[in-house]
Amino acid sequence: MSSEQQIIRTEYSDLMKKSYIDYAMSVIIARALPDVRDGLKPVQRRTLYDMHELGIRYDRPYRKCARIVGDTMGKYHPHGDSSIYEALVVMAQEFKKGMILVDGHGNFGSIEGDGAAAMRYTEARLSKFTQEAYLSDLDKNVVDFGPNFDETEKEPVVLPVRVPNLLINGAEGIAVGMATSIPTHNLCEVIDAVKAYMKNDEISTKQLMRFVKGPDFPTGGIVVNKDDLLNIYETGQGKIKIRGKVETEELKGGKKQLVITEIPYTMIGSGIGKFLNDVAGLVESKKTTDIVDISNQSSKEGIRIVLELKKGADVENLKNMLYKKTRLEDTFGVNMLAVANGRPETLGLKAVIEHHVDFQFELATRKYKTLLAKELERKEVQEGLIKACDVIDLIIEILRGSKSVKDARNCLVNGVTDNIKFKTGISRKMAAMLRFTERQATAILEMRLYKLIGLEIEALQREHEETLKHIARYEDILNNYDSMAQVIMEELDDFRKEYGRKRRTAIENAEEAVFEEKKIEEQEVVFMMDRFGYAKTVDVSVYERNREAADSENKYIIHCMNTGRICIFTDTGKMHQIKVLDLPYGKFRDKGTPIDNVSNYASAQEQMVMVCDMEQMRYAKLLFATKQGMIKRVEGTEFQVAKRTIGATKLQEEDAVISVQVVTENQHAVLQTKGGYFLRFPASEIPEKKKGAVGVRGMKLQKKDELELVYLFEEGTEAKGKFGEKEIMLNRLKVAKRDSIGTKSRG
Repeated sequence: MSSEQQIIRTEYSDLMKKSYIDYAMSVIIARALPDVRDGLKPVQRRTLYDMHELGIRYDRPYRKCARIVGDTMGKYHPHGDSSIYEALVVMAQEFKKGMILVDGHGNFGSIEGDGAAAMRYTEARLSKFTQEAYLSDLDKNVVDFGPNFDETEKEPVVLPVRVPNLLINGAEGIAVGMATSIPTHNLCEVIDAVKAYMKNDEISTKQLMRFVKGPDFPTGGIVVNKDDLLNIYETGQGKIKIRGKVETEELKGGKKQLVITEIPYTMIGSGIGKFLNDVAGLVESKKTTDIVDISNQSSKEGIRIVLELKKGADVENLKNMLYKKTRLEDTFGVNMLAVANGRPETLGLKAVIEHHVDFQFELATRKYKTLLAKELERKEVQEGLIKACDVIDLIIEILRGSKSVKDARNCLVNGVTDNIKFKTGISRKMAAMLRFTERQATAILEMRLYKLIGLEIEALQREHEETLKHIARYEDILNNYDSMAQVIMEELDDFRKEYGRKRRTAIENAEEAVFEEKKIEEQEVVFMMDRFGYAKTVDVSVYERNREAADSENKYIIHCMNTGRICIFTDTGKMHQIKVLDLPYGKFRDKGTPIDNVSNYASAQEQMVMVCDMEQMRYAKLLFATKQGMIKRVEGTEFQVAKRTIGATKLQEEDAVISVQVVTENQHAVLQTKGGYFLRFPASEIPEKKKGAVGVRGMKLQKKDELELVYLFEEGTEAKGKFGEKEIMLNRLKVAKRDSIGTKSRG
């Protein structure tokens, strides 16, 4: 067998494990998690670099986003265009980022969850902050470049970001088996913390928090668990509680209104709409009667959600209710996970700053080494030109006497005079002593005659002095830690001065929101449901006045308490619960609400078998019967549960519940099949089982026959049934044993 045809046998589970780990690592490292050094995910880094390469600077015209996305996808990021555009949009949204990195022009979405316009309509360019703090010095060999996906281009492995972007702009990403969630912070505070660390690397997290007070969300709001922040910043994990900012405004006539001017960061997007719905829900369910009107008056100027209150409303209690029952108080889960040294790591505040400072020193070292090398080259050339000016007549003689550039260069560098004509022997001897370097010789050969003007020579000497100063400065920076630290801190101060702004999010310790729910007055009501599944509740007196119409129009009528629950048993063996308070209460002629809307019951998938009041069921036993003839009795207390839906009984394959009824010990049961078989026996013969049991066979069924009806009646009372057109006197049927065939009726 040739080597090309060899079959390699391998354990399937090992292959799957290796493949999945490879996939997981690629998602973690190359897609979902930011790098601790520049705080950017690959898609963000590639988009910014591509905009830099396209020359879409802050001081140049905007370019279509479609052009940026297409270029990024073709050169650096071989994934879907939507992922690139979404990353670009987020970098331009000031309500999501601490500092926007992209200057967007057009519809880039809103804080209320409106999406950005299609990329063919919107335009963008780099912001000034990004240009200066993220992309400068790329030409000075400060970061490594690697091949792109098809090795036709080079892209930076990391951007030379000068500020701790991971903290300033935060990050969100879901990888495989891990996720990152880092809040945004204030630029000034973070820069102050970095400088404090550079002055004393033994500084503790607690001391750093004198500078970084806590997260600073672009949407403002209030962080209310200040005491938890130290632990969060030490471990890199925890939960931050944020509240929206609520102000009280006085209106005419002694009325007040609550105005929400700042929202929690987690409410961005559809959260605002959900909040309005939740408040409306609190009003509808009568959890509060203090709110008269809700309006969203937000605009470009900012958030303004107004809740108009009735006169004499308890404002503090209402505020606490909003915090407790809506997302006006929410939790931001912190998990400061980033790629550090090529692997994912959960980092505390100090560790992030440490990595950032190490990166800054690496950038500065590479930058000043590059600048020093350039200045040394310049110095070499300048010294050559100055020296050449002193012997310019000799050099002109060499050039005029040379047959080729090669001979002239050889003479300038090595003093070789063989192929050159000189006017005098002294000139030949002096030429033989010349020892310019290759670089100096090139500069001399390329020098223009105007450089010999006196002022030009003076300028050259001044330039040389400047070069020597630069060399001395660069060498000092490279050789002294303090000098390099000083340069880095000065740059940070410049960014702080130009781009810093005041904190938006307040940090405090607030008490747990506590509100007292108004107790509902307990009263008896009548539950009514028609054959279409529309249900409502009415006062007992309303029912009594309209009794005849109510009984004829409704399928189920139950007397119950307004604080109670209604139970629905279905043919699929489930029991659904409905809070009576969830049903509309009011007029007799109101239509009511579909039962599907207030419970988990789905009319399209299951049929009702019995509807009853939970309180009345507490002291009863229930008889369950299925079409395959299985029966059992179950204690009503088994159904006293908090869940909205539970399994009420266990069913065999292709079986269904046909009857659920309240049963007593001294009753007789009659089972009737579709084929016309009737079986009568005492109900006491039916064994008691748990709700999770299948039950026992109640009747031996003929082939293809199935149980259809179950009757219960007291012994000695008259009870009637029907099969076809024939009426059956059930109390005259012979009493038999459970699990027998029964008697056939000739209907």
